[in-house]
Amino acid sequence: MTSINQRAELQAQIWKIANDVRGSVDGWDFKQFVLGTLFYRFISENFADHFNDEQTDYASLPDSIITPEIKEDAIKTKGYFIYPSQLFVNIANKANDNENLNTDLAAIFSAIESSANGYASESDIKGLFADFDTTSNRLGNTVENKNDRLAKVIKGVAGLKLGNFEDNQIDLFGDAYEFLISNYAANAGKSGGEFFTPQSVSKLIAQLAMHKQTTVNKIYDPAAGSGSLLLQAKKQFDDHIIEDGFYGQEINHTTYNLARMNMFLHNINYDKFEIKLGDTLIAPELGDHKPFDAIVSNPPYSVKWIGSDDTTLINDDRFAPAGVLAPKSKADFAFVLHALSYLSSKGRAAIVCFPGIFYRGGAEQKIRKYLVDNNHVETVISLAPNLFFGTSIAVNILVLSKSKTENKTQFIDASGEDFFKKETNNNVLEPKHIEEIMQIFDSKEELDYVATTIDNDKIAENDYNLSVSSYVEAKDTREVIDIVELNKEIATTVSKIDKLRSSIDEIVKEIEL
Repeated sequence: MTSINQRAELQAQIWKIANDVRGSVDGWDFKQFVLGTLFYRFISENFADHFNDEQTDYASLPDSIITPEIKEDAIKTKGYFIYPSQLFVNIANKANDNENLNTDLAAIFSAIESSANGYASESDIKGLFADFDTTSNRLGNTVENKNDRLAKVIKGVAGLKLGNFEDNQIDLFGDAYEFLISNYAANAGKSGGEFFTPQSVSKLIAQLAMHKQTTVNKIYDPAAGSGSLLLQAKKQFDDHIIEDGFYGQEINHTTYNLARMNMFLHNINYDKFEIKLGDTLIAPELGDHKPFDAIVSNPPYSVKWIGSDDTTLINDDRFAPAGVLAPKSKADFAFVLHALSYLSSKGRAAIVCFPGIFYRGGAEQKIRKYLVDNNHVETVISLAPNLFFGTSIAVNILVLSKSKTENKTQFIDASGEDFFKKETNNNVLEPKHIEEIMQIFDSKEELDYVATTIDNDKIAENDYNLSVSSYVEAKDTREVIDIVELNKEIATTVSKIDKLRSSIDEIVKEIEL
């Protein structure tokens, strides 16, 4: 089945679940129940596969057959444990008739999380189901109501034709998430587009960050969201290219859980990822793991932060080299400087940025001066508008490097119609568009109206403006007028008007006579 068909079928199935349940459950809450159930199904199937062979069907075994040694070995390997009776398939089979469904699920989720207590995987498993509250009144006011709606979601997810997650042509969890986000973005308000990066843009960012690196030690996202950017790096390249795993930090608890779920959904074992909860700018958790050969990020646009109100931050190793902190009302460059500080000498960082940071004055100009004078900006890419859910802004991608050999900066205008496909709600980067942008990025070739490379001293003369439009001339799409031909047409028209006036004068004279 093609990716287009798989995606369409998945979306139709999810929408059917939505129609069965929504109206009683807010769209944003419904998203959590579907994704939580999808995750429960995946880890159940993945865990059962650890035991299954031609002679063994783990789901049909009695719990009593599990010895402490079997359980411990499985936890050390998979990071968690699920008894046969707790598997999704067994719960789904009896969901419609289970009068204790909501409390049974709560107990199962608690047991899965607590199974990791005292093991190396504890921090990766703890709280994974925190947002899937099966006893919530949002599911209904009575136990019967709760169970009825939970059963509908479980039966719906059980009916999804997921096959083997790794063999699918699409990112099933990511596609389900993107579909739910796009349909509930209005309900979610600020949450909709703030942390989700469309898969097409994620692919481009991953390729930029890992371009021409045959191996990277590890990959990092300081504003990890649901983990989609990190996972695109895995999908774009062979597993062995990322040697030591995937790292990220996320401030939003719900998306922090989604990111950890997403790692498991993509068969990244607990010992190959580390996702931390917290404010990256104020309390970075992964400094001991730097430097990183690849950094990808779509930090929140122009969020407020403590900035200069915390006098210790100007001495922070991440911000001190620039000599100034990002404005308190716009933390964009704080994320940029953080990423640069965590970048290895051979690596690249590809960061989605709000366009305003590239031309505004004040502290942001001083930070741009530091970046340009130290030759850390490799490329600034302007993308088409309306690529992201929740905003029509034409965002930029900033590519940072510490290994440039020339004191020049590349600018690419990929906002034209040749670089995106127009769809109903959003524009989309297709594989051919990504390939073309990457070819331009790699070659550093000069292309009229699309790409140019500018000496850094010229950028300095231009007040360290890094806006693509300041260096790449916009193509004049206005119709070309042939003045000579136009004058002939005008002369012909005037002549016709004169003849018409003469005719009218003759008619008027005849009437008067």
